[in-house]
Amino acid sequence: MQKISDELRREKKTIGFVPTMGYIHEGHLSLIDVSNRNSDITVASIFVNPTQFGAGEDYREYPRDIEMDKMLLKKRRCSFLFYPDVDAMYSKYFKTEVYVKDLSRFLCGIRRKTHFKGVTTVVAKLFNIVKPDIAVFGQKDAQQAIIIKRMVEDLNYNTKVIIAPIIREKDGLAMSSRNVYLTKGERKDATVIYNSLKETEHMIENGVRNVSIIVRRIREMISSKKSARIDYIKTVETKDLKPVNEIKGEVLIAVACYFVKARLIDNIIVKV
Repeated sequence: MQKISDELRREKKTIGFVPTMGYIHEGHLSLIDVSNRNSDITVASIFVNPTQFGAGEDYREYPRDIEMDKMLLKKRRCSFLFYPDVDAMYSKYFKTEVYVKDLSRFLCGIRRKTHFKGVTTVVAKLFNIVKPDIAVFGQKDAQQAIIIKRMVEDLNYNTKVIIAPIIREKDGLAMSSRNVYLTKGERKDATVIYNSLKETEHMIENGVRNVSIIVRRIREMISSKKSARIDYIKTVETKDLKPVNEIKGEVLIAVACYFVKARLIDNIIVKV
């Protein structure tokens, strides 16, 4: 992969990169589209990264279908697929980690304490392997996107990070590989996440600025679904993820929720 990237750069080709964990869906493919529009060559990676899964999480069960993934990526004009195994990415002597302080402790980092260290370590490695001019991430993983942008700036990567919009099902549910875990009833209940976020948008448009009122309304709506168990509902600044008590400026409203086995995340950004 490094040799290919070096050759492409010698040919004055710009390289776009979309890192994934596979089980490709329309959300991933929308990132491929963004990369294709902004670069000459698009590289996608598929690597279910063990270091970003904690004890008891779904690393072994995480959905995989490499043949389907290859077909979908090829149809969307992805130029190269980088598909390493675990031993190639982490030798038995591996000792180095990349960790973005502070930002990794909030939101998903409260319960998943080592998650973002695994994410930033593997993305740093992937950037060094693929050598992209641009890298495309999805807004659904808002905290991850903010952390990656900070890592890129702090470590002087010559890579532009583009954050692409969330791609949703017709009923509003954010597309995710983990949606496959949902039963029919849970799938129906899960739409409440986006519905509650849309409700808060209407509240803010109508002048509500008090965060406690907004959070309470989201909690009421999600708690009305029997299969739902809330992990967190947070309103934070979009740059440093610090909590806010009032909707002012640009604010990220983020939700994480369990539907029995599936842990789903979603968010909106509001500006006032």
